[in-house]
Amino acid sequence: MQRDSFATGPLRGTRLMLMTIDPTLLQILACPENKSPVTVAPEKIVSSINSKIESGKILNRAGQLVTTKIDGGLIRDDGKFLYPVRDNIPIMLIDEAIPLEGT
Repeated sequence: MQRDSFATGPLRGTRLMLMTIDPTLLQILACPENKSPVTVAPEKIVSSINSKIESGKILNRAGQLVTTKIDGGLIRDDGKFLYPVRDNIPIMLIDEAIPLEGT
């Protein structure tokens, strides 16, 4: 189950889809490539990615076309990559990450 909320801090006022990822788990999840923290992706980014997936315009880091919409995402601390969340399960694989530059 997801619920809407509004972010505070640097994303203040941004509508977020809060996934049912346990807060403790979210605190320990990290990018598998550089071990940096991840944060919940704003709904605006998730919606944009899903629109591009629907249009056949999103490739993951492995260069494969992403064909399945995402329920949410976790963004790497530097903002370069989003790890997709499907069925409330974070897909924390480097090749499955979606580049955010130009998205």
